[in-house]
Amino acid sequence: MKIEKKAGLMQGQPAQDRIKNFNEVPLGYTEEEAIREASRCLQCVKKPCIAGCPVLMDIPGFIEAIKKKDFEKALRIIRNTNCLPAITGRVCPQEDQCQKVCVLSRAGDPISIGALERFVADWHRLHSPSPSSSPGGEDSPFTPSLTEKGKDKSATKIAVVGSGPAGLTCAAELAGMGYDVTIFEGFHEPGGVLVYGIPEFRLPKAIVSGEVDYLKSLGVHVATNVLIGRALTIADLFREGYKSVFIGTGAGLPQFMGIPGENLNGVYSANEFLTRVNLMKAHKFPEYDTPVKIGKKVAVIGGGNVAMDAARTAKRLAAEHVYLIYRRTENEMPARIEELIRAKEEGIEFQLLTAPVSYIGDEKGFLRQAECIRMELGEPDSSGRRRPVPIKGSEFKVEIDQVVVAIGSTPNPIIQRTTPELKVKKWGTIEADENGATSIPGVFAGGDIVTGSATVITAMGAGRKSAAAIDQYLKSML
Repeated sequence: MKIEKKAGLMQGQPAQDRIKNFNEVPLGYTEEEAIREASRCLQCVKKPCIAGCPVLMDIPGFIEAIKKKDFEKALRIIRNTNCLPAITGRVCPQEDQCQKVCVLSRAGDPISIGALERFVADWHRLHSPSPSSSPGGEDSPFTPSLTEKGKDKSATKIAVVGSGPAGLTCAAELAGMGYDVTIFEGFHEPGGVLVYGIPEFRLPKAIVSGEVDYLKSLGVHVATNVLIGRALTIADLFREGYKSVFIGTGAGLPQFMGIPGENLNGVYSANEFLTRVNLMKAHKFPEYDTPVKIGKKVAVIGGGNVAMDAARTAKRLAAEHVYLIYRRTENEMPARIEELIRAKEEGIEFQLLTAPVSYIGDEKGFLRQAECIRMELGEPDSSGRRRPVPIKGSEFKVEIDQVVVAIGSTPNPIIQRTTPELKVKKWGTIEADENGATSIPGVFAGGDIVTGSATVITAMGAGRKSAAAIDQYLKSML
């Protein structure tokens, strides 16, 4: 297989090859490449990259360990604050966080922190296949301990609801403190958005499974197919002996535009489309039982990472044309630059400054066209981006037979509806303070269920904060 390398991107599959498979696109650093990249780090005194990381990872420390070829030490340093490095090394938007404030970014070429983080995690997986070997070392936080009063924390049960990045991080931190932690997941596989939302070619599910196995090696229990809010309520968890509950159920309820024709056959939310393909393996139908419509002309609505994932997935499902319809310009797109570059390489056709106003179907109720309107940018809105304004009389039609709507999502209200004491905000997010404490004593929440749709790493940061707050709460109850 030929390998290609673009500026700013690590080596990976050529576009003409990768659109025919669901294998991971970037291939990662070799040892020599990782050491060479690590050697560029200036080891700044002020370490701005640490402050730029939502989990405050010791970035210069693990990079220095790579430089010295001590990859095990590098992993221990990373795991002090980040229990999912193989995941965050792949999907964390480092270019807007730690790498953005890297001193070398002033010259336009910051340290590739994410790629180095991924290298360390992948090297360890290849050379130390047993997940139980991961925590090792005296400087690892994941060692069960006793409270100041000498009571064994392992007798204290904590429930974590949701196995996405916030829940996994909170569970790992609490297990490292010595608590008896159980994660409850509504789906049949743990991982949350990591398994149902992010495609295999961007985040292989074996990677997620490996990180979950690491948590299990810490003593975390995982109960799948248990939908909290239905099978059990928050009150039930307390009745069953759990002393505290962390809610990290994310934001998985899709949003639509409310335009005519959204009920036609062939109109998907990105949530359903990606869940069918990623979690339920629809791309391998009929080997797996879940079907998915494969249109010849597919329109994806939106400009974020989810829209890119949906468009690139549709291309791999053999769509002849995939149009990405976005109402602003490329400069305002929230998607990661590397995903934008790869989408273009793979032949995704961008329809910018464009928005659908209705969908048109045939007499049998199947989608056949999208009526769109041209937009222009006006004054900035509350997000700081210039507001798209419709151009009167610019309507036109696009022949399509499938639409994937990827304009955002909100929290599923199941838990909120069965927990009336839990205070929520206007859009269904849970009201919580900076440490995740909610209106119910002992109940904490973090990640997208509190903030709305955000990033994997910010959810992890919230899970980490809540774990510390839960520990303090439980200590006060002893």
